[in-house]
Amino acid sequence: MFGIVRPCRHRLGEHLKTQWMAHLCGLCLALRKDHGQFARIVTNYDGLLISVLTEAQATAGGGGRRTAGPCPLRGMRTASVADGEGARLSAAVSLVLASAKVRDHVADGDGLLARKPVALAARRVASSWGAAGARSGSAVGFDTAVLVDAVDRQLGIETLAGPGTPILTVTEPTETATAAAFAHTAVLAGRPGNAAPLAEAGRLFGRLAHLLDAVEDRETDAAAGAWNPLTATGTSLTEARRLADDAVHGIRLALREAEFTDPKLAHVLLVHELRGSVDRAFGSSSCGHAGHTAAMSSPYAPPGPGGPGVPPPPEPPRRDRRGLLAGCAVWMGLACTCQMCCGEFEDPWSRQRREGLCNQCDCGDCGDCCDCGQCCGDCCDGCDCCDCGCDC
Repeated sequence: MFGIVRPCRHRLGEHLKTQWMAHLCGLCLALRKDHGQFARIVTNYDGLLISVLTEAQATAGGGGRRTAGPCPLRGMRTASVADGEGARLSAAVSLVLASAKVRDHVADGDGLLARKPVALAARRVASSWGAAGARSGSAVGFDTAVLVDAVDRQLGIETLAGPGTPILTVTEPTETATAAAFAHTAVLAGRPGNAAPLAEAGRLFGRLAHLLDAVEDRETDAAAGAWNPLTATGTSLTEARRLADDAVHGIRLALREAEFTDPKLAHVLLVHELRGSVDRAFGSSSCGHAGHTAAMSSPYAPPGPGGPGVPPPPEPPRRDRRGLLAGCAVWMGLACTCQMCCGEFEDPWSRQRREGLCNQCDCGDCGDCCDCGQCCGDCCDGCDCCDCGCDC
């Protein structure tokens, strides 16, 4: 699971979290259906934004959902998942970009890829993913050649870049690729008028993704002697932050120009959570859940359940515990899908709800509601900004 938009479930609320999981599962299952089990490894948080945008523009009831069978990622429960052209476009884009990422790592000789047998196998996988992505893209009317061309140009641009090269020259290929993918969601949803503003949102999202990746990898790349766009071009963190903030603002403005049937999830992910991603990358935020909860509790409350410094009473034991072998099987499934790291899951044996490490998230103080004066109430319950009449 990789990507810059890693939403906090506390901010999404139950309704939007369910929608988000539906798109995540939809992308994963679209990859499996069209390209086999191994292709599911390229499931990523940013790729599902394509599915989210497609459904957000679709006519009521036209988003496309189906009931999926039990999966370890969902604690062996069935669920309604995204199904249709949006999920297939997400899969196509994810495969092509993952293919490019693998080729890039092979070219750099990263880790085990420095060994020829491993590099050869990785090239074959990358080639297979690229061809599979092209087929899936063609099936929904999207020419992945624009993605491949952007990847090819990226290598040449990075080779020529040096001190004084504008950082936006380096981010341009990524911007072009994401602009094309975002714009095609308007075609799939039958809203051609949205293509231009969504292309702009996609262009800025690509810029932001490239910048934040560079910021997060800067120290690691320096230690390893690897190429980093900020270091290579001499771009300061201050300038990178300015560009990132401008991109977030520009995405918000672009989304206002598009017409949506149900914009809430897209708005939360591409406005609220992107802001959190920028803060996280630049180290300017920390999780506000503890502080927020403390603010809601009186310091003078008597001891007892929910009182200061007193843990809540333990949940009553569940009677439907799994046996040793069944629990081990579920544990293996959870480990393979990263759910124990990146989400909420049921304990493999006790079935009690647990939170993965990634749920200790940097979601800020839960008070940013589009800078619209808290008109939407508590953002931790899921933002309703688009309906609150404050033009945010």
